[in-house]
Amino acid sequence: MTGSVVSLWRHPIKSHGREALDRVTLEAGQTMPGDRIWAVAHEASRADGSEWVPCANFSRVAKAPQLMAITARLDGDRVALSHPDRPDLSFEPDGDPAGFLDWVRPLTPPERAASARILRVPGRGMTDSDFPSVTLCNMASHRAVEQKLGRTLSIHRWRGNIWIDDLAPWEEFDWLDRQVQVGEAILHVRERTDRCAATSANPETGRRDADTLGALETWGHTDFSVRAEVVQGGAIGIGDTVRPA
Repeated sequence: MTGSVVSLWRHPIKSHGREALDRVTLEAGQTMPGDRIWAVAHEASRADGSEWVPCANFSRVAKAPQLMAITARLDGDRVALSHPDRPDLSFEPDGDPAGFLDWVRPLTPPERAASARILRVPGRGMTDSDFPSVTLCNMASHRAVEQKLGRTLSIHRWRGNIWIDDLAPWEEFDWLDRQVQVGEAILHVRERTDRCAATSANPETGRRDADTLGALETWGHTDFSVRAEVVQGGAIGIGDTVRPA
């Protein structure tokens, strides 16, 4: 197993945009720096920012597919958001969220619980896993899904962190309970990433237009990518080698 990093991504606000990176330094026990720092709790959520809670407490693409079309840029304490159907917005998530809540309201179906507040858990990115995870994605597996559906798909449907090429399709599933080195960092692969209806939404339009789950089910599962824990920090960048640790 030897692959190479082809792209790096973070999502400053959970389910609300993506941002490309060229190089980043991972820290042991942490998510990708700047990844899912904040999450948007909806009006039915009991999340209060005191601890990690499951994704059902938050506004997310699975329930509001138009959120998929958001792009983001993190700059210090500010996040800049863009969407094809909304004006650009720059704001501080730790400040007054009123402007953001007004901005995002038209992107949420009226039958869904409305976004109510933005929160963070200090020292803990709000990943879907109950541990701070970094998602490793295989370009060959992505191309296998494209082939199954007979169409090109954006990699952003999977909202991954580290994209790796030069592997066999689904080879990443063989990494469970093993360590891999990415650049200078070492990660322990802990679980496969189970997928939901969010992946059916087009990252350009925010509309559901692909049966990604149906395609995955032809392999007997609905998983794509793996979640890993950083056990040794270090710098990683595009072009770096991925190998067994």
